[in-house]
Amino acid sequence: MLLALAHTWPLVTAPATLSRTDSADGLLNQWILGWVAHALATHPLSLFDANIFFPEPRTLAFSEHLAVPALFSAPIFWMGGSPVLAYNVTLWIGLALTGWTTALVLHQWTGDWYAAVLAGSLAAFNTDTLTRMAHIQAMHLQFLPLALLALDDVLQRGERRDALRLGGWTALQMLCSGYLLVMTAIALVVGAIARPGEWTGVRLRSRLPLLLTAAALAVAICAPFLVQYYRVQHDQGLTRSVDEVRLYSGVWQNFIATGARLHFETWNAPWYREANSAAFPGVLPWVLALVAIGTGLAWRDARARMWLAIGIVGAALSFGPALPGYSLLYDLIPILQGIRAVARFALLPLLAVGVLAAFSLAAIRVRLAAGGRVRLAHVAGLVAVVGVNVENARAPMAFVRFEGIPAVYAALALEDAAVVAELPFPEPERVAANAAAVHASTRHWGRLLNGYSGYTPSSYVQHYLAFRTFPDPASLDALRHAGVTHIVVDVAKVPDAVAVLQRADGVRLIATDRRRRIYRIGARDTSPRRP
Repeated sequence: MLLALAHTWPLVTAPATLSRTDSADGLLNQWILGWVAHALATHPLSLFDANIFFPEPRTLAFSEHLAVPALFSAPIFWMGGSPVLAYNVTLWIGLALTGWTTALVLHQWTGDWYAAVLAGSLAAFNTDTLTRMAHIQAMHLQFLPLALLALDDVLQRGERRDALRLGGWTALQMLCSGYLLVMTAIALVVGAIARPGEWTGVRLRSRLPLLLTAAALAVAICAPFLVQYYRVQHDQGLTRSVDEVRLYSGVWQNFIATGARLHFETWNAPWYREANSAAFPGVLPWVLALVAIGTGLAWRDARARMWLAIGIVGAALSFGPALPGYSLLYDLIPILQGIRAVARFALLPLLAVGVLAAFSLAAIRVRLAAGGRVRLAHVAGLVAVVGVNVENARAPMAFVRFEGIPAVYAALALEDAAVVAELPFPEPERVAANAAAVHASTRHWGRLLNGYSGYTPSSYVQHYLAFRTFPDPASLDALRHAGVTHIVVDVAKVPDAVAVLQRADGVRLIATDRRRRIYRIGARDTSPRRP
């Protein structure tokens, strides 16, 4: 946890106000954490019927559900904490747990705490996690090392309890993120394929039932969530086409790019600007990993070989359709059709380099100790651990200060069954402009026609076309027809709305601040006026 606080400095100095609320994705992910907490406390069976893009159902499935990370943030929401505070605490927990579980697994595999802490540091504090502060899902990789440890135990010992652990850890990791669901599944399959001698031949009869048991358990746990995404895919046609995936595929420059301050400020800035994702693990991790590969350690040790294969496959998949055969994999593996930013597969080689570096460091320290140079072995371990943390450090990070959700939104929390539209209604091409309205809805949880997510439904386009002439009478009628009971008007963007709404039938001002006015809109008075 101390490393998590240090690497995200100065976040710890003001955890309730510093954040990445300048990012639409940052606002979205804070809203998701808040929605899950709200739904669990009020109507857990309607978890996926989130309050955005009204009247669409299952709108949580338009993006990540963040079910497991949300369990860490929920108590903060329930105690009245802000979305920013809940997000930041959950971020620290994810980073700390990722580093801790990776270290525990590598210590079990190498018997060396220096190597273990090195691997944990590289798993938690790498250029991917430290350049994606707005993506809470990127911080929660804590179950993947445990799943691969369980896979190793299944292959080596072949006990039922190991299969149950494998299924349980796999499910928990998959429930952190849709992207991590795909990466975890691929990592486990590739890891097993890299060790054929441990589950084929005479061992097939004993190992295959255990592997199938683990898979069945993971699927059973994830099924209630997967069904929701399947229904959205079926009803909304939410599938990422190969052409769309191509736009979010990695480029070779990614593997040279890093946001680490030491490299960025000396030589890496041009490479970083050419990349669309950062995946350079650092010089020291690469040197140690190459030592493991060059000496054959990465081939001889089944666990290291497993991670080497995972890293190679992850790097290849990050290129998306540019990889020969990717289109065939896309057609054959349905879960690939649900993700678009395949450049994120580069996270797997980042993790793999860290693990291989740990195996290498452990072997170096064993040789030093065997030669009687015990003190030098300790120095080597300490230098390596400090070195990878210094090399990947990005602190002090740039955050923005969030002044809180405007108090005017509290008025909507007092309204029964509010259906809200924030106006002016952004055009579909600027749907991300709704992120602030989505985030503000954590103050009232009224149903919102606005929305921002990984997918925009056709109903949003229809609403935009109907509301774009606001505040004219036709747009007010369209709002009422859409079921809207309350409107939040940004008077700085629609200055003539104040005078128009003062004269409009059935419109009543209920709250205001310097920028926004909230109105209750009832049915328009259509009765004949007296002369």
